[in-house]
Amino acid sequence: MFRRLMLSAALAAGVSHGAFAEEQVEVLHWWTSGGEAAALDVLKKDLEGQGVAWADMPVAGGGGEAAMTALRARVTAGNAPTAVQMLGFDILDWAKEGKLADLNAVAEKEGWNSVVPAALQAFGKHDGKWISAPVNVHSTNWVWISKSALDATGGKAPETWEDLVAVLDKMKENGITPLAHGGQAWQDATIFDAVVLSLGTDFYQKAMINLDEAALGGDQMKEAFARMEKLRSYVDDNFSGRDWNLASAMVIEGKAGMQMMGDWAKGEFLKAGQKPGDDFVCIRFPGTQGSVTFNSDQFAMFAVGEERQEAQAAMAASIMDPKFQSAFNVVKGSVPARTDVPNEAFDDCGKKGMADLASANDSGTLFGSMAHGHAAPAAVKNALYDVVTRHFNGEISTDEAPAELAASIAAVK
Repeated sequence: MFRRLMLSAALAAGVSHGAFAEEQVEVLHWWTSGGEAAALDVLKKDLEGQGVAWADMPVAGGGGEAAMTALRARVTAGNAPTAVQMLGFDILDWAKEGKLADLNAVAEKEGWNSVVPAALQAFGKHDGKWISAPVNVHSTNWVWISKSALDATGGKAPETWEDLVAVLDKMKENGITPLAHGGQAWQDATIFDAVVLSLGTDFYQKAMINLDEAALGGDQMKEAFARMEKLRSYVDDNFSGRDWNLASAMVIEGKAGMQMMGDWAKGEFLKAGQKPGDDFVCIRFPGTQGSVTFNSDQFAMFAVGEERQEAQAAMAASIMDPKFQSAFNVVKGSVPARTDVPNEAFDDCGKKGMADLASANDSGTLFGSMAHGHAAPAAVKNALYDVVTRHFNGEISTDEAPAELAASIAAVK
């Protein structure tokens, strides 16, 4: 009891939590690639420095689907982890089931309401209480380009769809795979998000957020699928099942020209010793400049016994500490979930990401990513995954795809 009282006092005072070696958090997550593991290590060491042990439960799979399956089994067995990496509507689904802890005591002491953007609070709170701690904001409409491959095409980064096609064609002529991609549903959908956004913010709002049937099944959506079909022509034959970080490695190693992926990819480039501007170039997907599709990794805190609650509170407080937010996101490639974190420690791509996020938030062009569970609930996301992937693999035509998409989403709304 004394140890718990001391930890609670430390949390309330906002000072070091002290060394309580018996405290432990069990954390379920899917951060298993090199860059992700390096970022997660920042949090592990921060907690270990406070005497809070870390019990790791990694479940590989870049989109988190396997992790969510493992979580369901644990909760069903009555043995929920302390904290779980989670995205968007998945958090709210668990909150509605009454499975998540109340973090308001920590949040109120540390003023989360005033520093976390409203778009993140929409997923971090339920019925007025904080239920998760946001670690970062990822934006998904990025393109990562090999500097040497771009130089070989003339050196100008593409700004429009037509520019992009021209650069990809030139890369193909130069004998490398133009587009590094992994044939997994969430990766196909990540590109699709950007393609839809490139056709206009109003279109993205209507189709991906409002789920407007006319937008989902109309001519603009047909153009989106036509662009996906074109991008498919630049992918190598061995893409099926490839993990996203292996696609990043193709660009890093000079085997491919570019990758269309969220900013977690930057962590792979940095871990490989590459520098933005010198070795790789980061741009927004052509046509989406000024807009951002986002997801936010949050650690949802499950309702646990009293013996684990103090360690859980310590983890939540550590995640939201401004120094941790800076240190973690510098390594991860994302940007802080707090608006008051300085950008001095971030590289040029990180500074651009922070500026883009602030600008999009101010202008109303910050949108939840459909591909990453921040635009619609899981059933809708999975319906979109199915149609986009079948189309990308040639199982349905560009002419058929819009009607298939509209019907599939209507069936699960």
